[in-house]
Amino acid sequence: MNKQIVFFFSIGIFFFNYSPSQELVKNDRSKITSDVFTESNILPIKISYSIKALKKTTNDSTYLDSELEYQLKDGSWQALPVKLRRRGNNRLKNCYYTPLKVKIKKSVSKQTPFKGHKNLKIVFPCLLENDNNDNVVKEYLVYKLFEIVSPYYFKARLLDMNFEEIKKNKTKPHRLKGILVEDDKKMAKRLNGKVYKRSMHPLNQESLSSIRNAFFQYMIGNTDFSQAYQHNIKVIYIDKKMVPVPYDFDMSGFVNTSYAVVSVINGESLGINSVTDRKYRGFARDVKLFEQVRQEFINNKQRLLSVLDDNALFFDNPKEFSTAKDYIMSFFDVMANDKKFKSEILEQARKI
Repeated sequence: MNKQIVFFFSIGIFFFNYSPSQELVKNDRSKITSDVFTESNILPIKISYSIKALKKTTNDSTYLDSELEYQLKDGSWQALPVKLRRRGNNRLKNCYYTPLKVKIKKSVSKQTPFKGHKNLKIVFPCLLENDNNDNVVKEYLVYKLFEIVSPYYFKARLLDMNFEEIKKNKTKPHRLKGILVEDDKKMAKRLNGKVYKRSMHPLNQESLSSIRNAFFQYMIGNTDFSQAYQHNIKVIYIDKKMVPVPYDFDMSGFVNTSYAVVSVINGESLGINSVTDRKYRGFARDVKLFEQVRQEFINNKQRLLSVLDDNALFFDNPKEFSTAKDYIMSFFDVMANDKKFKSEILEQARKI
């Protein structure tokens, strides 16, 4: 066979089998590891505090003293002193449960799975609803799906939480699913990068990572984000480039919570009626890059669907799982159809 033909054939095989997660070997250079995220099974925890006190008295610098208990592999429980504060402005106003920021002293985390994690986030359900746990499972799955899409991601682990709500002189038990999420500074350090705190136009951020993020947000039906203003996005500086890393997906069509609403940008509607309607919000770039990312998603279809299938047992309602999977399948209908891809992605890309 002609050597030139062999060369281009080899390049083609690499391109169509490429996964952005291959970059992880190069970029995840630190030796920082923790069993709290390397384990994939659900982590049982116990935690107790007053929701009223948390909402009223905590802020960026004020915490409540509490204790987090976690279950070991042998079934026994171990307690860890922690400090808690509320986080998330929207959920603070509209939710019964409030997302937490957990602060752990370095001295007490030694010899525990939490070693090396001074700050963590815990995502709760929002409301007292029958499907609240399934909503959490779906949001957890979004984090796991993004691990397939990009080498730059937040680590997350599903929690089985026994939460005792303190109400004056009594307690109210809640059995909930939750998500433990890596702190942004920890994520950046793990990738040998730094969190960039200022606003930056998406077109000044790394092209492929930006397109992957935009495709991913379209896949899950999320418009509640901004790369420029870092709304539900952290931008990290790594390898001399700016890379977006998304988080908080409860407003997406894939999760489809009862309280989710269509985003309004600068007072203007996006032209969709429901969060389950998709709207591409990425910026126009080189069409060849769009096609490259399109092929990445198509080639990773089975891996993405496997993430869903592998976690189906965590759903309380099998119909919620089926609906979620069908929603992702409908995204691939767009990826596989040239006409739909052009009209729903290429022609919708935002101009400067």
